[in-house]
Amino acid sequence: QVQLVESGGGVVQAGDSLRLSCAASGRTIFMNTMGWFRQAPGKDREFVADISWSGGTNYVASVKGRFTISRDNAKNTVYLQMNSLKPEDTAVYYCYALLTPSGRSTSTYWGQGTQVTVSS
Repeated sequence: QVQLVESGGGVVQAGDSLRLSCAASGRTIFMNTMGWFRQAPGKDREFVADISWSGGTNYVASVKGRFTISRDNAKNTVYLQMNSLKPEDTAVYYCYALLTPSGRSTSTYWGQGTQVTVSS
């Protein structure tokens, strides 16, 4: 139905910046909220940020002021601009999208992840 492909991860030093992208394809017309989770080695998956179709955003407290989520609806793409990166931001970042087709319940789709490594 919907495929999500993340890109933009890499290895950087503390204080550097990265921009993650997540491009959606397939049946995206009913796509509502898009966002990002992350999972560090040995830790649980953690919510990072999300953005509604109209642009409303939410962030986990630990990234507020450093990360900015945005989307380009024409390109079916969500972005995560990550500034002032810290070693604790090291994780695999997963894009997700919530779809609510008319008359149907919401479905969640996930990308396969992109690795972000921040050295100290």
